[in-house]
Amino acid sequence: MLRVETYETPPDPLAEQVRALEERAWPGAGAGHDPALAPRTVLLLDGSGTVAASLALLRKEIHLPGRTWRAAGLSGVVTRPELRGRGIGGRLVAAARAELAADPTVDLALFSCDRPLGAFYEAAGFERLPGTVLVGGTPADPLATDAPGFDKIVLAAFLGPDPEPARTAFTGIRVPLYPGTIDRLW
Repeated sequence: MLRVETYETPPDPLAEQVRALEERAWPGAGAGHDPALAPRTVLLLDGSGTVAASLALLRKEIHLPGRTWRAAGLSGVVTRPELRGRGIGGRLVAAARAELAADPTVDLALFSCDRPLGAFYEAAGFERLPGTVLVGGTPADPLATDAPGFDKIVLAAFLGPDPEPARTAFTGIRVPLYPGTIDRLW
């Protein structure tokens, strides 16, 4: 039996399991998220309370001409290697999307991923944004999804009763995400 739990700060035993999973997936990448991005950890736990998969939801306002949008992004999506291919990660991502859709303080979910993972996120309810580039890092030290050597795509879920204004605003543009130096590109 798997269950989803969300934490602002997971209890130490769960946080340690997440750190270990992330270290296995991205050795040396470091752990943790910038507190300024209001991170929330979403976990899929098995019946014994072991972390089967985890991700972080990060939040930031994005300023585009004429409007400020309240965005959330997925970061650090990881499933235990021995459990991959069983739909567990997809279940977690879909649960995170549902959580964001129920949150009236979020206008859209927006993030990038490696191109081969696009279908995985689309199956969980996200859509590709053709021609959209996320510009992360900081204005002084940017990191864009179209940087040389990257093979990234940008995905989104447009939330709320009228998704068209956000879809129009975020399709085919360079998005000034700038999440900072810790979560350079979520």
